Parts: sequence; C-alpha cells; structure tokens
Amino acid sequence: MSHYLIYFNQQWVGDHSPDWFAERGPLANAVVDDMRDAGVLVFAAGVGEDDAAAFTADATSGTPLVTAGPFAPAEQRIGGLTIIDVADDDAAKAWAGRVAEACGWPQEVRRVF
Repeated sequence: MSHYLIYFNQQWVGDHSPDWFAERGPLANAVVDDMRDAGVLVFAAGVGEDDAAAFTADATSGTPLVTAGPFAPAEQRIGGLTIIDVADDDAAKAWAGRVAEACGWPQEVRRVF
C-alpha cells in the first residue's frame, strides 16, 4: 500500500453561489465516507482561508523565523487535502476522480514517500 495526497489549490474552486457550494458538501462528504468504509482514508480536511490566522516558518537564514501571514501567493494556496492509503496509482486516480466530481473542481494527486 502507498500513501497519496489528493489536493486542490484554492484558485481552482472558482466563483460559485452559496447554493452551489451547499449542494457540493454532501457529495464530497459521501466520497470521504466511502473512503473510510473502504479502509483507505488516512486524513481529509479543508484548509482555512483566513490569511490573518496563517503563519510562516522559515529557517533558510540558518535561524528559524516565524512570521504572521501566508508564504505562498493566493493562487498557490492549498484549499483542501485528502491522504489515502491505496495499492497503486490506478486506485489513487479512481479516488481522485471521485473527489474531483464531488467537489466540482480539479484535484492534483501526488504519491507521498
């Protein structure tokens, strides 16, 4: 079994009405429930969008420096993530497809080593 990260950047979500988002929540939750039932779910969550609550830790100067605010520009911020433990790339692709369909926006998949 291998771990895979399924995630999306916030900018991929697009502009939608509150009703549209309300319709997607139960669909996404159903996929997460199916992952849990299949025994492949490790973790799934949305990421907070409040920049005031974000902070950055950077030790590239040789000394860790923690500052308020996000590091990445808005178009590169992760909006949500799911970690699964599946047999192979094909299984990860199948789950990612279900997540993308339920959410209504693209998902990227990367193997975690």
